[in-house]
Order: sequence, then structure tokens, then C-alpha cells
Amino acid sequence: MSIETKSMHMTPVGGNVFADLGFEPEEAATLKARSQEIISEKLAIKDLLMAELAEWIEAKALKQAEAAEILCVTRPRVSDVINRKAIKFTIDALVDMLARAGKQVHLSVGSR
Repeated sequence: MSIETKSMHMTPVGGNVFADLGFEPEEAATLKARSQEIISEKLAIKDLLMAELAEWIEAKALKQAEAAEILCVTRPRVSDVINRKAIKFTIDALVDMLARAGKQVHLSVGSR
């Protein structure tokens, strides 16, 4: 069974989906800025976690296949970590790999 869908509108790259959804211009700009902050924060966290994993692999002088076995992932996943392909990972997957590497991750939440 095939369901056909039609898109009535697509927000262009660099556009503001919130404006396209009908939010007032000022609120749309605020919502877009906040969503970009959240995305940047998540990417920064992933980058820190991947850097820690890459440093661990280097310090142990592990081949990617050896690291993959210890981390319980495939060798291409290790390559993705080393090459900082953050989009391919969730934060919890990276934390899980760090735990398997014997690393503890501490999270701190503060107010703005």
C-alpha cells in the first residue's frame, strides 16, 4: 500500500520555519535563534564526547577494529567517531561507548 503525500510549502535553506508556520516576525526570529542555540549545544557536546573517544583510541594505540570490538560497535562507527561525524551519533550512544572504554561522563546543568 502506497500513500502519496504532497508538500504545499518548503522552507528554503536559511529560511525561518517558524515564520512559515505563522508566528509573528519577532517571535519567529526568537524561536529560530533558540533552536539554533540548542542544535549548537548538542553538537558541542557530541564533539567533546567524540574527542574523548578518539583520544582514548590514540592513547591505547588501538586499531579501529580493536576499538570497535571493545566498544561493541562496527569498525565504520569507530571511523565516524575519529572523523567527528557528529550527525551519525546520539549523545547516549557516545556516552555508552565511553562507558565501555572505562570512562565516566559527568553532566552538569546550570541556569542561564
